[in-house]
Amino acid sequence: MSAELDFYCREAISGRTTVDKVLESDEFLAFRHTKPKWETHIVVVPKRHVTSLVDQTLSEDELAALMRAVRQIADQVLSDKGECRVVTNLGRYQDSRHLHFHVTAGERRQ
Repeated sequence: MSAELDFYCREAISGRTTVDKVLESDEFLAFRHTKPKWETHIVVVPKRHVTSLVDQTLSEDELAALMRAVRQIADQVLSDKGECRVVTNLGRYQDSRHLHFHVTAGERRQ
């Protein structure tokens, strides 16, 4: 899937679709999922198109900035909810071919 076709590049990062931003920098965007599957469901994505966690174009600095954001958000969710999940998917489990982390808590929505 090309960068132009994935939701994160085409809609969320570009601003074409308004998202409820949680945290943002020049390197990443964190926002409340547009179709949450959990009571709390935040997505953290790099602003540059990176296909997955194992994409060799992802630099150590980019990964470090992204993980600092994930950690900050996870810490806040853990503080607020008392529990937290942090997940990224690879291969056939990855619906969108743009690296993203889900920070979730609470019950799964139907």
